[in-house]
Amino acid sequence: MDNSTDPEALVFAMYADTGHLKYVYFALALLFYLAVIFANAVLIAAVCVDRSLKQPMYLFLCNLFVNEIYGSTSLLPCLMSQILSDTHEISVFFCFAQIFNIHTYVAVEYGTLTILAYDRYVCICKPLHYNTLISRGKAQVVVLVIWVASFLEVGVLLSFSVRLRRCGTLINSVYCAHHLVVELSCSPDRTVSLVHDLVFGLVFSVAAPVTYIAYSYARILSVCLKASAETRVKAFDTCAPHLVSLISFVFACFYSLIAQRFNMSLVPYLGVVLSMYAIVIQPLQNPLIYGLKMSKVRRACKNLWTIKTSHLYVSGVVFL
Repeated sequence: MDNSTDPEALVFAMYADTGHLKYVYFALALLFYLAVIFANAVLIAAVCVDRSLKQPMYLFLCNLFVNEIYGSTSLLPCLMSQILSDTHEISVFFCFAQIFNIHTYVAVEYGTLTILAYDRYVCICKPLHYNTLISRGKAQVVVLVIWVASFLEVGVLLSFSVRLRRCGTLINSVYCAHHLVVELSCSPDRTVSLVHDLVFGLVFSVAAPVTYIAYSYARILSVCLKASAETRVKAFDTCAPHLVSLISFVFACFYSLIAQRFNMSLVPYLGVVLSMYAIVIQPLQNPLIYGLKMSKVRRACKNLWTIKTSHLYVSGVVFL
């Protein structure tokens, strides 16, 4: 076997030689990836098929589930190929493609969670104006804007770093992270890219959406404190999935932005595992949270299963 390395390729440093266990790890990663696709695809289909779920909130949830498939696809296929690889190389082009996909996934995730917070704020605090403030047409425009703005933001971010001259090839991770690739550069402009990366991550991807979400929930809390116990329970039921998803995602992204850059991990490989949380665990966690917690979504999944089994039964009868 030729183990020579491509001089233009980058090499991941955090993969270890596991012998025949690599096939077990590959199988586990593949099963996890298939579970992510299946769970999110089922909820997308359930929401699209069920005619009672036409409110803008469910359009935002569909966008969230589509983004989970997009995010996991940006990492897991590459992860599986690297598990089986002997050299753990990746071309510069595919490395930057992965960076672009991961960053846009994060940006779309935060944008969707932010608009879901606004949706809950209007629903609870201004219910009489809900159809005016958040119509389905406006919701579709907002979803489009989230994707276009995310692609443009990440495109501008990468335009600063893709032209930098690289003097190293070793990436201290299991996937391509923007700041790690920029640190390989010996160009004097790399400081600008690193600062831009940190500002982009903290301000646009974390601080701005989290600040608005906190404001929305502060208004929701003020209304709930004056409402009846039954209203507070309903508000909690509709907001709990969003809060759980948001808190876990913010923690994962904040760790990736700060702890990785300063080598704050106390346990070997713990930083790598936590840095993948937002891209690996979140895409499977969200459909489970919303699917189990929201009664309308559970009912839509049951209806989808009923329709599917009915079609299979009819097809079987016709075939016989």
